[in-house]
Amino acid sequence: MPRNKMVPIILCFMLILGSLPALESARADNGSVSITATSLNVRTGPGLSYPVSGSVKKGEKFSIVKEEGDWIQISLGGSKKGWVAQWFTSKEAAKTAASPAVSQNTKASGNVTVNSLRVRKGPGTNHQVIGSFNSGQAVEILGFNGNWAEVRTNNIRGWVSKEYISVKETKAAEAPPASAKTSGTVTATSLNVREKPSLNSGKIGQLSYGAAVTVHSQSNGWAEITFAGKSAWVSAEYLKISGKPVAGSGKVPTPVDQFTGTVTASQLNVRDKNSLDGSVIGSVSKGQSFKILDEQNNWVKIEYKHGKTGWAAGWFFDKKKNGPVAAPSESVKNSRVSMLHNGTNIRKGPSTSTAVIFRANQGDSFEIISVEKDWYKIVLPNGASGFVAGWIVSVQGTAPQIERPGAEKHTKNKTIVIDPGHGGRDNGTTGVRGTLEKTLTLKTAQLLYDKLRAAGTNVILTRNNDHYISLGSRVSSSNYHNADAFISIHYDSINDRTVRGMTTYYYNSKQKPLGEQIHSSVISKTMLKDRGTRFGDYHVIRENKQAAVLLELGYLSNPAEEMLVNTPQYQESVANGIFEGLARYFKNN
Repeated sequence: MPRNKMVPIILCFMLILGSLPALESARADNGSVSITATSLNVRTGPGLSYPVSGSVKKGEKFSIVKEEGDWIQISLGGSKKGWVAQWFTSKEAAKTAASPAVSQNTKASGNVTVNSLRVRKGPGTNHQVIGSFNSGQAVEILGFNGNWAEVRTNNIRGWVSKEYISVKETKAAEAPPASAKTSGTVTATSLNVREKPSLNSGKIGQLSYGAAVTVHSQSNGWAEITFAGKSAWVSAEYLKISGKPVAGSGKVPTPVDQFTGTVTASQLNVRDKNSLDGSVIGSVSKGQSFKILDEQNNWVKIEYKHGKTGWAAGWFFDKKKNGPVAAPSESVKNSRVSMLHNGTNIRKGPSTSTAVIFRANQGDSFEIISVEKDWYKIVLPNGASGFVAGWIVSVQGTAPQIERPGAEKHTKNKTIVIDPGHGGRDNGTTGVRGTLEKTLTLKTAQLLYDKLRAAGTNVILTRNNDHYISLGSRVSSSNYHNADAFISIHYDSINDRTVRGMTTYYYNSKQKPLGEQIHSSVISKTMLKDRGTRFGDYHVIRENKQAAVLLELGYLSNPAEEMLVNTPQYQESVANGIFEGLARYFKNN
């Protein structure tokens, strides 16, 4: 090579070497990512709408410049940068500061970053608003699912958009030794027993309704029991824990103060647990009086029939103790409502048939005087009082959040088996960019599981981790639980990379209505190409005695659709579509 041609090459090497310290500095500041897709497009901006400027390969590592939503800007050397989809990368934390995460060995907490952040009953905007947080509110973070975080405070537990929560991590304090064991009774039809207190932990058995257990300790919604001679865990939500000591424990129960409550509502439901999620097991009428056996979270436990006890909303009782009557408005003391919409009607009485006397806008806040039927009586700016419908506002304070049943009323108490396709040694199909079908089906199933469970549905997952489950076992789970619906979740593939869209399969006429309702609902939510509802000879629906369908929720063989179905926005839409399709099916059948 001639000497004069070497000069520019040497200059290029000097420039490259000169840039290396800056590259290392960027990596130290923000961490780095490794590419997990076989070939991944690099774009000029953070979104699929931006032009492709190049591509990177599986295993290549790049320093992170910055992040925006689900996109990461990476350094491609020198001053060149580009954006890649976060879901096709593996992130490595910066060495200077570990990224906070929720794990079994840590306790995660966070703070709300905006005012009037709505708290919902489940992970999705289709779920009832049960309260709200203001900026700076501290919360305990129980976990994440898609775009949603499950959080808890002393007063409320629900789901919020994780975008508006700043996460911090602290080591969990050692749980104090249990001073006594307590007894519990299983309230679910079938309760999974797990090795550890996590839904991701392996299942080692099941307990049936009414089974008695000894509870050794409780932690973050889980109860420690002994199963088959070993320590194990079950969800405390499905245990009725007596609070009485097991024989020989030496613990003496605290006496309950003696109150009598008189019902103030014309007809009041009695439920099997102290929340609106509880099943209705009876009712009481206005003017009836009952001895209050227990009181938790503004709910009272009463003996509504001879030998039968249940929970009723405490704000519909006048309480008496040794003569004096507690103020009826005690449960709404220091509580306020905030408007969720502009132009909200405030009426003269607790009914839509009464006159509108004031209109409020989103964010306006009013003090609550009392709760009447499904309405809040509030103080208006001029000092007068008015009524606002409880299902169109959020509540701050101790007052109850009133619900108006939506789609969840049709799925409540139904038994749904969700079957995430493939798992373990069976990867299913692999997308052109490396997506494993088994991973994506589980992601969709877990989000749908949380949505249905929040609506009071009895939900069973055929698998909740990366384990192989035989087709026969999947069908057996449906038949054993006498499922009202069985949904097998899959993603499709074909040699033609231009093919895209969703297909729903059924095997017999009994299954067809379920397939049609879910299919149309998912198509309307996701706007995927509609490939129809059709007959399919698949084992999990052919051998199923229950109403069962198999969903193919997009083509991983289509590069654009593979990227789409991996996004949190798509996962949210498809889970909402299945949820609402189920509600329509049960409403009509």
